[in-house]
Amino acid sequence: MDKRILYVPLLCVLASYGCGKGEKSTPELISDMQSPQEKDRLIAVRLLPGHKVDAAQIVPVMIEALKDKKTDVRRSAAIGLGDFGDSAKEAIPALQATLKDHNALVREAAGHALSRIDPTQFTSPSKQPRSTR
Repeated sequence: MDKRILYVPLLCVLASYGCGKGEKSTPELISDMQSPQEKDRLIAVRLLPGHKVDAAQIVPVMIEALKDKKTDVRRSAAIGLGDFGDSAKEAIPALQATLKDHNALVREAAGHALSRIDPTQFTSPSKQPRSTR
């Protein structure tokens, strides 16, 4: 008996195992933001900006994520808010507060997000003159 005949059904089963598992919905990702697991929150905060059509639901959740205990989640939330651009104007006060975060990467991400949300009011940190001190 040809062993390839046995492998074909096995490959079909393995290939179909992942099929049907679509992308998580906005409500599912928002729910993941409440997970005690950092990994779940980090994945959700990074995927939510891909659901721009649901900005009204997502932006408040992302604002709350700026207060997360984990640096990567806070930084990703700031980056994600910047991705929403003008739709995230309500995040401006929270992002301004985040400019005082104890982590420099989070502060930098907040500065970039502000410049993407309202470029007329905020200059990108990379375009600001550097101190000569």
